[in-house]
Amino acid sequence: MTITKNKDGAKLVVALTGRLDTTTAPQLEAELRTVVDGISELEFDLAGLEYISSAGLRVLLAAQKVMNKQGSMVIRNANADLMDIFEVTGFVDILHFE
Repeated sequence: MTITKNKDGAKLVVALTGRLDTTTAPQLEAELRTVVDGISELEFDLAGLEYISSAGLRVLLAAQKVMNKQGSMVIRNANADLMDIFEVTGFVDILHFE
């Protein structure tokens, strides 16, 4: 998985490419820990993401919990396969999608 971060003031866009699974989720979790302080807008761009596992969902849920306290989080460009996973797991009711 490739993680691309673009920070503009208090807004951070994180673009993910590849697979967010058991192997790569710890990498994203570690990256987020180092960059979310002072961020009030967090955006995940999933246009290049092919797959997300339960480990990846856990990282997104943890990020949402942090952002609930300090701002907002949105997920953009999730493909139909990813949206199916978010719907089946109930994450469409927890996370904000655009």
